[in-house]
Amino acid sequence: MGKSEKILKSLSELIENGILTSKDIRKEITNDFKFKKDKIINKLDLVSREEFEVLKKIVQKQDLVIKNLQKSKKTKTKKAKKL
Repeated sequence: MGKSEKILKSLSELIENGILTSKDIRKEITNDFKFKKDKIINKLDLVSREEFEVLKKIVQKQDLVIKNLQKSKKTKTKKAKKL
């Protein structure tokens, strides 16, 4: 008998005896999925939405600074060539 069959048999026995209700099972399964979801998220080392938005703004500002520096460099080289 497989592991899942044993679990199902145990659950069905508990339900038959009136010890477990469908609400109890639903609650237990929901809690199990939440735990597994949190475990996966922790393994992935994800950042929060707020952290992501802050970093996104910083990168956008840095991109503008880089573009401005590139433009100023091009204008300086053009002026140097004219002289």
